[in-house]
Amino acid sequence: MPLVVPPLPDLPTAEPPTDDEEVQEVIEVTQTFSTRELLRHKDFGELSAEELTNIKQLIAQLVWQLGQRRTRRQKIGHGRNLALRRSLRRNLRYGGEMLEWSYKEPKIKPRPLVILADVSGSMERYTRLLVHFFYSLTQGLAQPVEVFLFSTRLTRITRQLAHKNVDQALDEVGTAVHDWAGGTRIGEAIKSFNFDWSRRVLRGGAIVLLISDGWDRGDPAVLGKEIDRLHKLCHRLVWLNPLLGSQEYEPLTRGIVAALPHIDDFLPVHNLASLEELAGHLRQLDGRRQGHGRSALSLRGAAFSR
Repeated sequence: MPLVVPPLPDLPTAEPPTDDEEVQEVIEVTQTFSTRELLRHKDFGELSAEELTNIKQLIAQLVWQLGQRRTRRQKIGHGRNLALRRSLRRNLRYGGEMLEWSYKEPKIKPRPLVILADVSGSMERYTRLLVHFFYSLTQGLAQPVEVFLFSTRLTRITRQLAHKNVDQALDEVGTAVHDWAGGTRIGEAIKSFNFDWSRRVLRGGAIVLLISDGWDRGDPAVLGKEIDRLHKLCHRLVWLNPLLGSQEYEPLTRGIVAALPHIDDFLPVHNLASLEELAGHLRQLDGRRQGHGRSALSLRGAAFSR
């Protein structure tokens, strides 16, 4: 008896999109892209509550990677130094005759990162969002990240930022720091760091991010002396200034003038685009410091990078 296969039921087919639907989809995608582009370039101090929430999410998605350094320790690889013990063990199968050679190369490690951030009154409109930036760095990097906040005194918040829950971390930071929106003593804060913390956290060729608008009530001579000391202790000193986002900004305050000769990079940190540029810049910091004089600067408006 022949096998009878019943006919398959008709399946509903999706109607192809009309021209109007395709146009609407293109418009929505274009609007989303345009909105994000506007948000990327909008100053942190001018964000609405909704925009602030969106920026926090975008900051959390940034990928951070610091330049690496060669260590004195060595590993088996393709270097020039002969690994004699390994070579002897490999050639035991040939009766001790040296037919194959092994070599060593330096081990590579990521550089530690240290952040010194100004939370004085003049930085108030940037401070809260920048702390989210610090949390993103702490959670996104494999190497140690040390974070210090200062206004009238220096406070270490590394332990508070180690929490996996961002809200709990930020609550504990708010409790630990007692001089939010106070006066600014940049030189005294750096001096406190140099004498109390530098030996513990600047080992291994650390990169230091100093974040401030440069408004300082302290002695410029103290700032110049202490930032010079800090510059000599670290691999690279990067000053991030939110005021650099303005085309009219000129680095003329006493604090900035005293500090500029001792800074490797003077860069903006006022919107999401500037953070993305910073991420790319940090990935390239794996070589030796190029120079110390102002003649070594590559100027870009008020900003520069050696």
